[in-house]
Amino acid sequence: MKKQIHTLKYLKQFRKELREKMTPAEAFLWSKLKARQFEGIRFTRQHSIENFIVDFYCASEKLIIELDGQVHFNPEAQEYDAARTARLNELGFTVIRFENKMVFDLLPSVLAEIKGSFKK
Repeated sequence: MKKQIHTLKYLKQFRKELREKMTPAEAFLWSKLKARQFEGIRFTRQHSIENFIVDFYCASEKLIIELDGQVHFNPEAQEYDAARTARLNELGFTVIRFENKMVFDLLPSVLAEIKGSFKK
């Protein structure tokens, strides 16, 4: 039997809380990705894979989008993010990261990079 790695039940409440308290950058990007608005592709937000909760996930593309705010700009957080990305890559996912500021200042470029990460 294949091990369940997606949407583990014990993380359900935490995922819900994160969806209710999205950062402004997450809320802004979500407004562009939700309901198949972007390229007709389905994204979910605050999706869990193993013990990680990723900001945005596209199952059809095995694509993870992470938004990084100030909390990510210290050595410990960067080390954790690198290990987390490595593990997600091992599982076959593509992870792309953007600074929160980029979502607001360079949205067309962010969306172009997301689209460029699609397999099709």
